[in-house]
Amino acid sequence: MKTTKPFLAGAAVLSVFSAGSAARVQTSADQKPNIIYILADDLGYGDLSCYGQKRFKTPNIDRLAKEGMLFTQHYAGCTVCAPSRSSLLTGLTTGHTPIRGNKSWEPEGQYPIPANTFTMAEMLKQAGYYTGAFGKWGLGFIGTEGDPNKQGFDEFYGYNCQSLAHNYYPAYLWDNHTKVSLKGNSGNQFNEYAPQLIHDRALQFIEKQNPAKTGKPFFLFYPNVIPHAELLIPDENIQEFRGKLLPEKPYRGTEPGSANFRTGGYGSQNETHAAFAAMVTLLDKQVGEVVAKLKELGLDKNTIIIFSSDNGPHLEGGADPDYFDSNGVLKGYKRDLYEGGIRVPMIACWPGKIKPGSTTNHVSAFWDVMPTVADIAGISVPENLDGISFLPSLTGQGKQMQHETLYWEFHELKGRQALRMGNWKLVRYQALTPDQATTELYDLNSDVGEERNIASQHPELVAKMIRILNQSRVSSEIFTFQPEVKTN
Repeated sequence: MKTTKPFLAGAAVLSVFSAGSAARVQTSADQKPNIIYILADDLGYGDLSCYGQKRFKTPNIDRLAKEGMLFTQHYAGCTVCAPSRSSLLTGLTTGHTPIRGNKSWEPEGQYPIPANTFTMAEMLKQAGYYTGAFGKWGLGFIGTEGDPNKQGFDEFYGYNCQSLAHNYYPAYLWDNHTKVSLKGNSGNQFNEYAPQLIHDRALQFIEKQNPAKTGKPFFLFYPNVIPHAELLIPDENIQEFRGKLLPEKPYRGTEPGSANFRTGGYGSQNETHAAFAAMVTLLDKQVGEVVAKLKELGLDKNTIIIFSSDNGPHLEGGADPDYFDSNGVLKGYKRDLYEGGIRVPMIACWPGKIKPGSTTNHVSAFWDVMPTVADIAGISVPENLDGISFLPSLTGQGKQMQHETLYWEFHELKGRQALRMGNWKLVRYQALTPDQATTELYDLNSDVGEERNIASQHPELVAKMIRILNQSRVSSEIFTFQPEVKTN
């Protein structure tokens, strides 16, 4: 079994509680539930109507919430893609997970997650699950140790590279180790919409891996690329919103013939508001089709669906999160460690196990998903995880353990760190330049919008939280982040 121990040596444990849970579901091999985890890309806390979105509706995702549980205090692993996904798949915070930034890899993709990393997919595969990932990977090029087929996934289809996933009409996608050219997108053509191609393969996976046929449960990891960056979608999808979300905000991006056309540059869009609403509407439709497929096959009662987003809303490619109030009452965007950059929607639906229409304020994060999934599958939780299973919150059975602290770090923009302890939130910006580093303290109980920095009023608390913050990370063999943190 691969292990993450090399990345945890000497690390301070973020919680005094065991990652295991007394509420673990007791199942036999033929009763293990199927697990579907749908991860939207850059979807803000306020971008779903069940979380307050007013400019358009997301009825299918809302229905998941009505039939399951909505989380109000769930956090992404980081504020950008690769480290957030690394945290999700390893059960570790960005102070411990090996991938802590969006570092590029030649000839394509991002720096590979190391071979000795033990992922959630490997854990489930060892427990008898058939595993598939459909969408955006970003954790290692084909053939490297970070190849999804080497990290526990029996099947992969989609984008290997995050930068190429900026483009919704790409030149190609990957089918495991096969590069599949999209001839309909050759030259100046825009005929093959990748999110739909990926979605079709995800539905095919569910049908093909029906446990009634295979005798094995399945794990479907569906990192959907919508609504990340480029605001392009087939014209027929925009029609519903055309002229209804005024004033529009035209964006001039890459065009055919541009140097970075289809290699990461964001395409032009004259109707960015209509396009964004149409894209999230398509995402909602795709979630509905996943649920419909489960019901068609009679799998809905023995399948848990978890829906979330990898970080807060972005500002690139013509996106206008302020117009859509994508953060709700939260401050910050993608790349921020304020709540708007890391607090994300999460909904879990599991008929017969999760009370319909329920809401929880339980504080949880991406690194909690792996131990939760282990408990759901009725298997042993791997050692040395930072996560705590939230299965007791889902089912109402057993004692729900709580985190003492949650930690994040971000390696761009001169370094950023954050620590949550109870309702206290410490934020450090420019952490790699000690003479310019900032110290901010917020009470999320009375100031969830992080508008009032009260660090000067609580010097002893700030000093304590900085000590914990410094103990909440270990050096990575791949990414260095060594701020000299001091109170100022």
